[in-house]
Amino acid sequence: MIAQIDLGGSFTLPGTSLTVNRMGYGAMQLAGRDGDKLVWGPPRDVDAAVAVLREAVASGVNHIDTSDFYGPHVTNQIIRKALHPYPNDLVIVTKISVRRGKDGSWIPAFSREELTAAVHDNLRNLGLDVLDVVNLRSMFSVHEPAEGSMEEPLTVLAELQQKGLVRHIGLSNVTATQIAEARQIVPIVCVQNQYNLVQRTDDAFIDDLARDGIAYVPFFPLGGFSPLQSAALSDAAERLEATPMQVALAWLLQRSPNILLIPGTSSLGHLRENLSAASLQIPAEELADLDAIGRNAR
Repeated sequence: MIAQIDLGGSFTLPGTSLTVNRMGYGAMQLAGRDGDKLVWGPPRDVDAAVAVLREAVASGVNHIDTSDFYGPHVTNQIIRKALHPYPNDLVIVTKISVRRGKDGSWIPAFSREELTAAVHDNLRNLGLDVLDVVNLRSMFSVHEPAEGSMEEPLTVLAELQQKGLVRHIGLSNVTATQIAEARQIVPIVCVQNQYNLVQRTDDAFIDDLARDGIAYVPFFPLGGFSPLQSAALSDAAERLEATPMQVALAWLLQRSPNILLIPGTSSLGHLRENLSAASLQIPAEELADLDAIGRNAR
């Protein structure tokens, strides 16, 4: 039997009964790759993907991030194969507003018909009657937040919530203006943006969300590092007798109590490394050195 471990404490999504451990799991890397098409098709070894999911949950992970446009459909079908019927405390968070082109491209899908179909696709492929949390991803720019009104798609998602297909709503790839607009339309329980030790655009935003008890879920915890920044992180990791990824994850957990992590992997070894990062305590003087890496990146 796999022993459950400390996963960074817990966090309750605002206005909900959903309490999750702060170290979760992101399912994107469970999909395969077809040439230049990323997150496309099935993995080479579906059984290995199933094993990763089952060990994650057995270790105490009860927050899984996914989307039906991963694959497309692939990761949700693997999650269902591995974990259905789901543990009572498992919270599955999914995303909508993207469809995949035949060339693997990521195409905005903001219309009423597309958003409604996406919710039903997630329900069907996950084998659920209702989705715990659905994040609406802003697609005014594919790879980074860009201004634009979220009112119309959020109104559609709120209607699906009222119909009982969605319990709670979050946002992804958004600006501070968009979250403020969204909160006038519907309660928001989480925000998912790119953020890490050097990508610090959302620093003030995280603090604002923390004051309101809203979860912040960073993705790409090692994205965008320069060689010098990577070297500084590696030096810190050596002093702490950990891997750079573990230090980056531990820094995020210590950054703010409303941060929830969803590192993804298709490897059991990497999964175990990621989960053990939740128990890594970074001393104050080392935190100051790591913070300097981020300050110098601005």
